[in-house]
Amino acid sequence: MRGIALGQLSGQNAPSLVARELAVGAINGLIWAAVVAGVAWVWFGSPGIAAIIATAMVINLVMAALSGAVLPVLLERVGIDPALAGGVILTTVTVVTGFLAFLGLATLYLI
Repeated sequence: MRGIALGQLSGQNAPSLVARELAVGAINGLIWAAVVAGVAWVWFGSPGIAAIIATAMVINLVMAALSGAVLPVLLERVGIDPALAGGVILTTVTVVTGFLAFLGLATLYLI
């Protein structure tokens, strides 16, 4: 959003921005997935539940990073102010992705 507001974002540097955001999302996902999976394993005593939570967290954080990088650019292209609409849409995408990832993986694991 800052790059759009300052006019620093263009079609030429957008792919590198998206790649960098994906890398940051993946690193954050892996770090926090390990922490939360460790807590879940100790708390529930189940490595399966810990693995489901860790995988869902990685999926969720990578999707949040991808959406956070791409969504403002798309909104700007269609003439919508990303600062106004971006937060609501990004939150929705992140929450839906988190629920689908966690509940979908849990369903696959339990069935």
